[in-house]
This record gives sequence, C-alpha cells and structure tokens, in this order.
Amino acid sequence: MKNLLSTVRTAGILLVFIFSFIAFQGHSQGKIIDKVVAIVGGNEVLYSDVENQYMQYLMQGYTTNGRAIRCEIFEQILFAKLLLNQAQLDSVDVSDEQVEGELDRRLRYFISQIGSQEKLEQYYNKSILEIKNDLRSTIHDQMMSEQVKNNITKDVTITPSEVREFYKSIPKDSVPLISSEYQYSSIIIVPKVRKEEKEYARKKLEGIRKRILDGESFESMARIYSEDPGSAMKGGELGEFSRGVMYPEFEAAAFALQPNEVSNIIETEAGYHILKLIKRKGDFINVRHILIKTKVSPLSLQLAMDKMDSVYQLVSSGVMTFESAALRFSDDDSKFSGGVAINPKSGSNVFAPEDIDKELFFKLEKMNVGELAKPSMYDKDRDVKAIRIVRLDKRTEPHRATLEKDYDKIQNLALENKKSEAISNWIQEKSKKTYIIILDDDLKKCKFNYKWE
Repeated sequence: MKNLLSTVRTAGILLVFIFSFIAFQGHSQGKIIDKVVAIVGGNEVLYSDVENQYMQYLMQGYTTNGRAIRCEIFEQILFAKLLLNQAQLDSVDVSDEQVEGELDRRLRYFISQIGSQEKLEQYYNKSILEIKNDLRSTIHDQMMSEQVKNNITKDVTITPSEVREFYKSIPKDSVPLISSEYQYSSIIIVPKVRKEEKEYARKKLEGIRKRILDGESFESMARIYSEDPGSAMKGGELGEFSRGVMYPEFEAAAFALQPNEVSNIIETEAGYHILKLIKRKGDFINVRHILIKTKVSPLSLQLAMDKMDSVYQLVSSGVMTFESAALRFSDDDSKFSGGVAINPKSGSNVFAPEDIDKELFFKLEKMNVGELAKPSMYDKDRDVKAIRIVRLDKRTEPHRATLEKDYDKIQNLALENKKSEAISNWIQEKSKKTYIIILDDDLKKCKFNYKWE
C-alpha cells in the first residue's frame, strides 16, 4: 500500500501543474523542434508541451533529476488530456464569457506579480493581445478539464472515524511537523494625503497638459515627468489592453478617447493621469499616459505617528482596551473584530512564519503573548505606507501533529488523501476505456504511477 502522505503530496503536485497558468509558449528560449509524443482520445500531446513545462520548472531553481521530472510532467499532461477527453465526451460547456473572464483574471494576477503589463510583454516578447490569443484555447481546455476534475471529488467527504484511522496509518517518522504558528491583532493608521498635497500634484499635471496642448510632445513629456517607471521610458505607452485590467476610472476615460485625443485629468488610487489614445483594435486599445502620484508628505507621516503614539499610550496604560482602540482609531476593516489579523491565504486568524512579512515576524518572535509592540511604519500595500501597533495573541511551539492539537490540519490531509484516491480510481478506470498511445520511445521508458497503455 502506498504511503498516504506521499499520495497526498503527489496529488497536490499533479493538480498544481495541470491547472497552473501555462504561458511559456513563445518565450524566447530557443525554438523547440516539435512532434507528437502521445495521443489521448482525440487529443495530441506535443514534445513542446513537456519541454515548456520542464523549462518553467528549471526557472524555479530546480536542476536535479531531469529525466524523472520530465516523466512526472509527461504523466501530469496525460492526466490533463484524459480529463479533457472526458469533458469532450460529456459535452462540458464553457462559454466565451467565462473564458475571457478567467483569462483577464489570470493576466491581471501575473501583471501584478511581474510588476507591469510592459514587463509581461517584454518577458514573453509579445503584446498583451498576442499573449491572450495564445492562451485562449489553453484556458478553455483547462476550464473544461477542471469541471470534470471537480466532479470527481465534489461528493468526497470525511468522517471523524476516517480522520482517526488516517492519523493512525501514518508512520511515526512521517507524522507532519507543525511549525510555530502565530495569532496577532493590530491597530493600523494610514497617513492621509492632505488636500494641499493633492492640489500640488494636480496643478503640476495641469501645467504638463497645457504644454502638450500648446504643441509639446506627449511622448517627451511622459519621459521627463511621468512617475510610472514602467511606461515613462516608452514615452508613456502602455501597450494593448482590454477592459478589466486598469483602474475603472482610467479605463472609462481611455475607451472614450478618439485617436490622438488628450484626456482631461483623471484621478485614480495611483494619483492623477492624462491619457492619449494611440489606436483602438477591436476590444483592445493602446494609450500613452502621464502619471503624477499623490504623495504623503513627511508632515502627514509624522502626524499619523504622533496619533498612533497617543493610541499606544492609551492601550498600554490600560485607559482603553485594545479592542476599543481598534474600533475607534484603526483604518483597517479588522477594527470591527477587535483588530484580529486575518490570514488572506487561509481565511483564518492563524499565520505560519512564511505568511508574515519578515519585519513583523522577527518582532513577534521576540514578544511575549499579550505583549504590545510600539508603533512602527510598514508597507501596507504597494506605494502605501501605514503605521501599526501589534499585540501577540498566541504562539505555538513546533511539534509533531496530534489529533488533540491539530485536528483541522489532519482532517484536511485526510480529506485530500481521500480525494487523491478518488482521482486515482478514476484514472485507472478511464485509462482502460480510452484510446491512449505513447509514441516517443524515450517517454515510454518512464516509470509511471498509472498504466497508460
């Protein structure tokens, strides 16, 4: 019988690879000579499918055991094609609107990760429109396959007795080690951009806009004055984008422009903008923009720090409870729950060390439970500084998982294991009934987890 924890791990890796964002096609890594290496139902597996994902794996820093990794990737692709084949047989319906929505969502995510649309285009050496066109059919197939995968596991549940049996079945030396976990509360004050500061930024952009209307080059003004580093060096050009990528106010103004028209001043969370339409192509447009950011002055930062010092004194002296102070003074939504910090990854109030920014983690490590940290400044969001005081509410010591202390975690492991077994059974059943042939002699020699031919 397979080690249960190994099964859970394998299933997790499998699903991550299959439903990850695959945009490696076309990236300038040298041309791959392509060929069909397998057929699953009516769907081909190409050599480039394997190599592109393997290159992504190498880019993450993994360089050992290349053959085993290629074989694992190939088997994951076979599973993906098996899901897709079943989706086609079941006539799974995914609308164009669903595909476009998912495509835009993923692009927004990766633009946020890489820093800007320009950087994404540079990385793949393609325009945003070309990237979308390359990915559209892939996303469509993934969404169809995911519906089938969800149907396999949607009715899988776990009982308390099954959780206990699962825990007993884990070899003692394989019981998961639970690292320290933290629970904390915070009071957060976000320094406000003062009226004078906003007015200064707007007046500056008004002057730039007037110079452009009087005949100076928008492109040159963007290079000199724009505070968007991603586009300034390109004369403010953003590249092609569709709706749902930029700030709503920005998009509304951009899509209302005529070619070469310069917009009025637009305010977004980033600051003040003026735009100039370069071209419109279907649902995509390309504009230049100049951004002047609204900045928090040193005076505003000091005023916020002084206010937080007063709040700290009220709480530390016992004049006001932490919860009351959070409700009254905090600028964060957590004030309605006494300042309790929520982990965005899990939705719970428990944080693993890797879920906490380094500065706060080192601070919590030195604190006693119930202790209040003095006010400090931190980066709340991109380009947004804030000031917080933090209270450590709970810290656990590293330990081997037990049913008494870690039931929820063991329950999740047991449920994932049961789901992986359901998927394994499905693969074994469907692979017997589906036309599958591996055409590449080297890949035929892989040690698979399942019998594919």
